Amino acid sequence: MSLEEKIKTIATKVYGAAGVEFKPAAKSRLQRLAALGYQRFPVCIAKTQYSFSDDPTMMGAPSGWTLTISDVTLSAGAGFVVAIAGSMMLMPGLGKVPQAQKLDVDDAGNVIGMDY
Repeated sequence: MSLEEKIKTIATKVYGAAGVEFKPAAKSRLQRLAALGYQRFPVCIAKTQYSFSDDPTMMGAPSGWTLTISDVTLSAGAGFVVAIAGSMMLMPGLGKVPQAQKLDVDDAGNVIGMDY
């Protein structure tokens, strides 16, 4: 199967999507990965944890929706292709505001904002 077919199969058979839309950047990267020989790799889809869809407001297991693949990355060491659904952030566990924004130094040279 092509990488696109693998993604479509997961989306329709497992997640209950009616279809898949590939953004231009995702299509381009999928073609490049296939040309480089990575088409044999399995596919992992990074999506919201709240739903089988790529929309965090569509809770649970909806049906009849379209999965949007916005980008694709390669995890060559792990041996798989990652399809990024919607606006998924790939760095789990990080807050929206970096801790560094809470740090400061007062006039006496004491660090402020390190109380966890």
